[in-house]
Amino acid sequence: MKNLFLVRHAKSSWEDPSLSDVERPLNKRGKRDAPFMGNLLKSKGFLIEAVYTSNAKRALMTAESFLKELNLDKNKLIVDENIYEAGIKELNNVVNNILEKFNSVILVGHNPGLTAFANFLGDKYIDNIPTCGIVGIEFQVKSWKEIERGKGKTFLFEYPKKYLK
Repeated sequence: MKNLFLVRHAKSSWEDPSLSDVERPLNKRGKRDAPFMGNLLKSKGFLIEAVYTSNAKRALMTAESFLKELNLDKNKLIVDENIYEAGIKELNNVVNNILEKFNSVILVGHNPGLTAFANFLGDKYIDNIPTCGIVGIEFQVKSWKEIERGKGKTFLFEYPKKYLK
């Protein structure tokens, strides 16, 4: 069995218009939400083995917060440039190439690709994954290479505004 947790990066800052999209960091709300959601995942008892993330600064900062809250070593963070601005096909390729030694991973990415991917894989329709939202999908497979359209069971959908105002 494989568990995939899709996490949309936390809220990013638009304060400095000179920054490129890939360089935008988290804003104040993002810096609050990312550790909160990482801790929420931990409190639910999920054992995460690795975090795959986009190379965008806001995604990387989100991933690092989750790593810290989940007490994972920095070597469990895998930065993959293919996640940035990825659609379904690219994200599916990233997932199919997750190291087989991992059975439960987080993938930190971006909309609209991440929401489309959650709907492509899972059995519940999600209109939009909000910033720092988490979608958990379970697969009754032995290999990440077997993951494909409609094979997943969506078992979790959490986001900060359910808990924080």
